Amino acid sequence: MRESPLFWPVSLKSNTILCLDETALPQELIYLKARNLNQAINLIKSMKTRAFGQVLMAYHIFLLLLKKSKELKPERQIKVLKKAALEINRSRPTFPFSFFTEMVLVWAGEAKKKGKDIPAFTENRIKTFLSYLKEKRIAQARALSRLIKDRDSILTHCNVSGSLVLAAQFCRKTKKKIRFFVTETRPYLQGSRLTAWELQRARFKVTIIPDSSVAYVMSKGLVGLVVVGADQKAQNGDIANKIGTYQIALLARHFNLPFYVLSPPPSGAKTGKDIKIEVRAGEELLEFWGKRIAPKGAKGFYPAFDITPHKLISKHITLGL
Repeated sequence: MRESPLFWPVSLKSNTILCLDETALPQELIYLKARNLNQAINLIKSMKTRAFGQVLMAYHIFLLLLKKSKELKPERQIKVLKKAALEINRSRPTFPFSFFTEMVLVWAGEAKKKGKDIPAFTENRIKTFLSYLKEKRIAQARALSRLIKDRDSILTHCNVSGSLVLAAQFCRKTKKKIRFFVTETRPYLQGSRLTAWELQRARFKVTIIPDSSVAYVMSKGLVGLVVVGADQKAQNGDIANKIGTYQIALLARHFNLPFYVLSPPPSGAKTGKDIKIEVRAGEELLEFWGKRIAPKGAKGFYPAFDITPHKLISKHITLGL
């Protein structure tokens, strides 16, 4: 099966990070370059990469800095990594970057304590973990495919970085015929630009709908289940995901439809109330591709995520790390 470019959108070649520009899809499939920490952090903040791409970006920042720090003394190497971890953790507040950055700092600290070469030891640990992570993502997609029945019509919101289309391909291997309804996912339109693109690219039937038409579509019996991702999962099972997810979960409960979540491991948050919601610039609502679409003087309010309580979730398909 061919993976979507969104499944693994970041790589490192020589001393350059290559990052799929998700804001250019579906018009262009291009990769942006980052040669230092600031450039890489800006790719995250500007949403050139998001969702799982942020995880890969974090690890590839460390890989880049480890390459560049080989001639430094161990104390300085650790300092460089700690600074990077701090900047990564600050880049987008709702995403639990610390789960991944602390892992790298522990490996680097272990190398220093044992008198090992910090860059070589830590780089090996990162690459081993990334291979393991890829296997787990594939297993997660396969687990989702087992919950999908032949002739199912699946509603999804936003984009889960290649995992949904991979699950769909597993369904195809077992002769299940399925189709998708994809919300536009305003204001960045990840549903219509990314999810619909990768599903159609893999030759699945896709219908794009306005975010505001979910109740209508469900009331007409056009969908049988909902599948979404999650940027963060609290210890009690609450999730933070793209704004609009909560209302879709409420509608799924009202219409008695399964609501499945492709979720990461639990973060340090005890409940959804402990998850900090990123509020992005209101201007992102007032402009579209550089052109203002709202009247002058109007203000925008754009919380990028909302919290879906665990009681509305039928099942977590968790990335078991």
